[in-house]
Amino acid sequence: MRTRVHIVAPYEAMIPIIQDCIPQFPQLAVKLNVGDLAKGVEHAVEAEKNGAQIIISRGGTAKLIKHAVSIPVIDVQLSGYDMIRSLTLASQFNGLTAIVGFSNITSGAQAIIDLMDLPLKVYTINSSEEVAPLLLELKASGYRQIVGDVITVNTAKTYGLEGFLIQSGKESIMRALEDAQLVYRYLSQNQTASVILNNLATQEHPNLLILNDHNKVIFESLADFERNPLTENQIHIINTNLEFHQSKVQNVFMVDDYQLTVTAHETTLDNQNYKIYYMEKGNPYSFAQFGIKSYTEASIEPIVAESPAMQAVLKNTKALHEKHEAIHLLGEPDSGKSFLIKHLHQMYSDGGLLLQIDMSQLPPGHLHNIPLAKVRNVEINHVEHRIQDQELLSFVETCLDMKIGVFILSEQALDDHWPLHMKLNTIIMPSLADRQEDLPALIQQFLSRYHQQYGTNAVKIKEDALRFIREQSAQMTVSELKHLVKQAALNERDFVISTETLSRLLRQRPVSNTIRLDGTLKEIEKEIIEYVLREENNNQSKAAERLGINRATLWRKLKE
Repeated sequence: MRTRVHIVAPYEAMIPIIQDCIPQFPQLAVKLNVGDLAKGVEHAVEAEKNGAQIIISRGGTAKLIKHAVSIPVIDVQLSGYDMIRSLTLASQFNGLTAIVGFSNITSGAQAIIDLMDLPLKVYTINSSEEVAPLLLELKASGYRQIVGDVITVNTAKTYGLEGFLIQSGKESIMRALEDAQLVYRYLSQNQTASVILNNLATQEHPNLLILNDHNKVIFESLADFERNPLTENQIHIINTNLEFHQSKVQNVFMVDDYQLTVTAHETTLDNQNYKIYYMEKGNPYSFAQFGIKSYTEASIEPIVAESPAMQAVLKNTKALHEKHEAIHLLGEPDSGKSFLIKHLHQMYSDGGLLLQIDMSQLPPGHLHNIPLAKVRNVEINHVEHRIQDQELLSFVETCLDMKIGVFILSEQALDDHWPLHMKLNTIIMPSLADRQEDLPALIQQFLSRYHQQYGTNAVKIKEDALRFIREQSAQMTVSELKHLVKQAALNERDFVISTETLSRLLRQRPVSNTIRLDGTLKEIEKEIIEYVLREENNNQSKAAERLGINRATLWRKLKE
């Protein structure tokens, strides 16, 4: 009879490596789940109930599982190769990088950093409670990337830092499976499950969750919910907020079509720490199908702003937002307007909502039905056909009066139609061609993401390949660059992306160098503008200067 082994992988990219190892252990009956920390513990407890005899996991998740199950738990140890591969890739990041983790990670990391002379700094922690305060200090000191295990990376992303996970390679998984065979050989199969009884005094509340120090739900009373409505990531955000403020905190989330308000605090009983969540279910958003979306998650990638153009946009947008003035972001499709808003919302949300409103889908009369009490920022799209709509103007004024950030996005100038009594601050988003200094950082960010998600080989890009992308950037948007890097990472067999790989993937579109003169005056004018743009490699600023018009006018004429 085969030994029943259950592997709880703390991250998705670990699964293909495990599946590649399993056929080499025919005497083991292996099952898999993906789950980090509390979710991983849930999988492990369920696996024990279903007859698993050995659990394999990694790092902090394995540590938590050991306290929750009565069967052996094997921790996947990081090999020297794992550390060398991850630290080499992390060192390519264009910014200050720190390795944060327990001594089992940092001791080996320091030795490799010294040996390879890598530009990385090491910080050792003794408990998970030290992670949040340390990352805040590092962020204030100018660090932009944090390397470590899953809990460290998740906390880094919550605070707007780039998180880079040290992944386990095939040799580490193989060693853990070999250990599982040895452990089972010497341990009894007759371990019985133990039940921990907690006598916890609680006050009555219609929607209450109590979590222990390992984020396991030990009590729940849910009058308004069929099941616990909180996701693992939302629980992580609440707990990080608790660790930072050390007092009662409140977070607002969107669940299905209603607003969920969670008030949380910590308490101690018999020297054990517990987290208590009081949940309030708001009224349903009956108009959710009419082009209104909401966002509460704060875990997004840091914005890349190495170029003077992007630095100016970021600086000026922050200044206007802090003064509670309406901001008009003007730019071509896919130039990062919404990404910039999410970045600012992360900085200024205080747990509130970001609403994204599509005016082309929203019927008249719905704007003033939106409950704004928990809203911190509003993104308004497709205002062109309702620019003088009094309902829209009144809604904007209401938001500004409530100190809610207002962002109006468009691909054409609005100044000629915007009411004079309301100040509109236009900021032009630079195209990728105007962000040449951002290209290396953007490419490296994309490469790191795909390595984390898919386990791709490529860790950097060759200089000639970077020059090749610079030459093509005038015809690309940020998303097109991201897609190109993704395809290159998936197809590149080497550790460095080459020009040959990019050339095979990039589809060149033939560009005409003639001007059609058989249309209307407006059509001919547009042909001339597009001709000049091609000659200037899609640099809007240079094209507008040659044509003797400003950039906003150029945009308007192209969109007419």
